Amino acid sequence: MSTGFTPKKNITNGLLWIFAVGQFGWSLLSGVISTWLVHLYTGIHAPGDTNGIFGQFITQNPIFASITLFGLITAVGRLFDAVTDPLVASWSDRATYKGGRRVPFMRAVAIPFALVTAAVFILPQTASMAANNVMMFVLLMLFYFTMTVYCTPYNALIAELGDTQEHRINVSTYISFTYIAGFSMATLVPTLAGMLEGPAGSQENAIRIAIGIMCVIAAVAMLIPAFLIHERDYIEGKPVQSPVFSSLLKTYRNKQFRRFVYSDVIYFFAVTLFQTGLADFETRLMLIPSDNTFLLTVLMTVVSLCLYPVVNRLAPKLGKKRIIIVGFFAYAAVFLLTALCGTGMVWGVIIAVCAGIPMAILGILPQACVADVSELNTLETGEDRSGMFFAARTFAMKLGQALSMVIYTSITAAAVTVLAGQSNTDSVSSLAPELLKQVQTPYRTTAAVATVACLIGAIIFLFYNEKEIMSKIRALHKEGAK
Repeated sequence: MSTGFTPKKNITNGLLWIFAVGQFGWSLLSGVISTWLVHLYTGIHAPGDTNGIFGQFITQNPIFASITLFGLITAVGRLFDAVTDPLVASWSDRATYKGGRRVPFMRAVAIPFALVTAAVFILPQTASMAANNVMMFVLLMLFYFTMTVYCTPYNALIAELGDTQEHRINVSTYISFTYIAGFSMATLVPTLAGMLEGPAGSQENAIRIAIGIMCVIAAVAMLIPAFLIHERDYIEGKPVQSPVFSSLLKTYRNKQFRRFVYSDVIYFFAVTLFQTGLADFETRLMLIPSDNTFLLTVLMTVVSLCLYPVVNRLAPKLGKKRIIIVGFFAYAAVFLLTALCGTGMVWGVIIAVCAGIPMAILGILPQACVADVSELNTLETGEDRSGMFFAARTFAMKLGQALSMVIYTSITAAAVTVLAGQSNTDSVSSLAPELLKQVQTPYRTTAAVATVACLIGAIIFLFYNEKEIMSKIRALHKEGAK
């Protein structure tokens, strides 16, 4: 029985590394938005800091109840994604382009994706706050759409290039490495801006130029696999005939996939709370100078990368499910430490080292799980809908991220209000003890929410049956070889 994506040429680890460069590009753009959007556009700017440096351009006060502008935008963005994710997945699955079902989309949208990301930090800075609010809304909708058009076909290639269990784990490892590299590079925006501030003339211009440089690097990285991988040479991808919503319903009827997605939404909700608040946790809870936060990111990244070979080797022996559950509990412990942390660099080091463990696990193995489910579905039905499976996972990611943005900005609005009344204070550490507590409590609350979410995600993932999936795949491959 054909899998629908039988390789025509041998897939090598070198090819998988070329593919992984694209992940570096889009994770860099995603990291710029997730790390710096709220940080630069909300809060009160103090001399020498980057927090709130563009805050005067958009509405800061809650628009409805405790929902902020960014909370509202991201919530609407997820509804937008609910339509665009399956549409793009269906277009890709059903594509008949000469260049393949995936690569043509990646080629077409890489540059627009990078341009829109840069525009988010450049255009909504006019004299009209209302116009800025509208521009921010439109640009973020375009950001979500262009990310979907690139990422959905790209992620489908994980299953198609991962033609064996070894290749699936390897490609998941490689793209996890480049994801962390891209996200880590995104944290360098203030460092690069500091180097450019003299020639740029101001801190604001330096930040804009730094983000622009990041976006150029990301665009080049995303185009590398799009032009160096000749899809038709490696993948015999047969266009799917099912209409978009029929394909989507078939995807969600898969019991094992539903269990995976439920836990995945919660995972992305929790980890995005942590990532969005990381700079604030370090500077406002641990009172670490902002100049030192990059060192902690480097430490966290190095620990994670050192564990990649361990995760890669243990996954075939222990099974992906067991290790992923360990990752959930490890992240829960990290978030709990953050909620209870004291002040000082030592807390930042402890949390960075501990966070590297689940970052390695959950950065590698979930993609391999989706590829497993997708392959089994193809073997059983003869219809390759990998695009739709990964689109559903991408939607889970965006839904979790959106919920976290709403919760984070809503909970921390109280801290922003307190800081707004202390505009003459140069740093959080100089606040009076009672005011410092008022500022820190919302951030501790967000970390506690992330802790509970991770525990719930682990419980849900216990119901995912990896053994059944893998045994069926092996059986169907043996049957097809006869």
